[in-house]
Amino acid sequence: MNSLDWTVLIGYFGVMVAIGVWSHKRVGDVHDYFTAGGKMPWWLSGISHHMSGYSAVMFTGYAAIAYTYGVTSYVTWSFPIAIGIAIGAKLFAPRLNRVRSRLRVSSPLEYLKNRYNLPTQQALAWSGVLLKIVDVGAKWAAIATLLSVFTGVSLNMGILITGAVTAVYCTVGGLWADALTELGQFIIQFVAGIAMLVAVMAELGGFSSLWNVWDEPELQGHTEPLAGPYMMVFLIAYLFIKTFEYNGGMWNQAQRYMATDSAKSATRSAALSAVLWLVWPLVLFFPMWVAPVLIDTDVPADSYALMAEQLLPHGLLGLVIVGFFSHTMAMCSSDANAIAAVVTRDIMPAVSRRVREWDTRVGLLAARWTTLLFLGLSMAIATQVNSPFFGDIITVVIKWVAGLMGPIAIPLMLGLLPWFRKSGPTAALISWAVGLITFWLVNYPISWNVEGGVPLQYQVSIPLAVSLVLYVVIGFVKPEDTPERDAVLEKINNDDGDGAGGVAVVPGPTGAKELGREGASG
Repeated sequence: MNSLDWTVLIGYFGVMVAIGVWSHKRVGDVHDYFTAGGKMPWWLSGISHHMSGYSAVMFTGYAAIAYTYGVTSYVTWSFPIAIGIAIGAKLFAPRLNRVRSRLRVSSPLEYLKNRYNLPTQQALAWSGVLLKIVDVGAKWAAIATLLSVFTGVSLNMGILITGAVTAVYCTVGGLWADALTELGQFIIQFVAGIAMLVAVMAELGGFSSLWNVWDEPELQGHTEPLAGPYMMVFLIAYLFIKTFEYNGGMWNQAQRYMATDSAKSATRSAALSAVLWLVWPLVLFFPMWVAPVLIDTDVPADSYALMAEQLLPHGLLGLVIVGFFSHTMAMCSSDANAIAAVVTRDIMPAVSRRVREWDTRVGLLAARWTTLLFLGLSMAIATQVNSPFFGDIITVVIKWVAGLMGPIAIPLMLGLLPWFRKSGPTAALISWAVGLITFWLVNYPISWNVEGGVPLQYQVSIPLAVSLVLYVVIGFVKPEDTPERDAVLEKINNDDGDGAGGVAVVPGPTGAKELGREGASG
């Protein structure tokens, strides 16, 4: 990097902070902070949903998969995500919007207290928060790795820089700042991605390289849709996992649907995100697929960064680096906002009676401090992601997050649907607990005693399958549907008035009180 690249990078950080400060005036209470007051346009929500779905791991961990195996990186990653979001556009997006507008909540988990009970809500909240700290820590480590390749800045310093800038804008401006910065980041990434694609095609001989390059010996096997450990079982498991995760199972995506003005807008938001996931990763992945023709490296995770250094002029190189940052900061800031919502609206009111008596000012202040605390903890974890305990970045993201997400998300997401109304607290808690235990058994004791270890596709799929089966079967064996729980489901699933913009959120001191009153009246 030279002075021009640094100017682009520093200018980007400055714009992100400025957007956060500008968004501050749009945040008057926790409802604005966590769900934009239900006033976010569907197109902004859709772009934000897309941008908050991937990070610099795309340019490190998945770049390594693309460098090694080729197009399977798209077939087993972004393609199933696009399909999963398209499914959720009708199945989950409108229901999550009604959770906000009709149950008057600001956290994706607030409704669980009435849908199941308080212990279920707390189990999902605590386990999800702990998992997200590790997940976001991996994201910080990924962007710090890229920054180190380009600038020589140490990993810890890279984590500190990106985390500090993200903390400023997402803490000050809440979800509005997240969405608006993600819009800017999308524009930057669009320019940077096209620039990288054009540079690679020029190096390979022009536009015809899109179909001619696959004859190169370095790309032998790169056109196989399934390769290495990423085979059909992995693809099917990943489709199920990402359908739950990217439709709200890990909370930050649910907020985008909750933030729109109506259920129909939430559906349109999801449809836009699905299209972006189907098309845009192809632009980003092509340079990664053909990278073996252009560079030779023993560290595939560095391939995209090395290729950018080799092919792009200064200025554009800085813009591509900004693109790396944009994805990571988008995902981490959205996760921080979601975690703060769960902690302040679900966990803290259950722990302390005084929290339930907070006024608007104190509640908003607590939300901001919780956001900072989460970012700080995830940055501390990031310094340990490459330790022997965690394994490398891609191991954390794929194995830990994908494997543990299912047991946490299944009670949350299936609990929205009327077909599972008989599945109550017993089904939710047992499916959650046994799913987590299964993850541990498959990945550690069993894997240690199996020659070569348990294949990755089973490491991530078995916990999900166990939780899913238990949740459904226990609901039939021990049905726990009650008039109160059926009333909650009726509000979420009744589509009357969806085109009218939904029900306005009435600000109040705590989500626990509001949800309690709403459930009692139901």
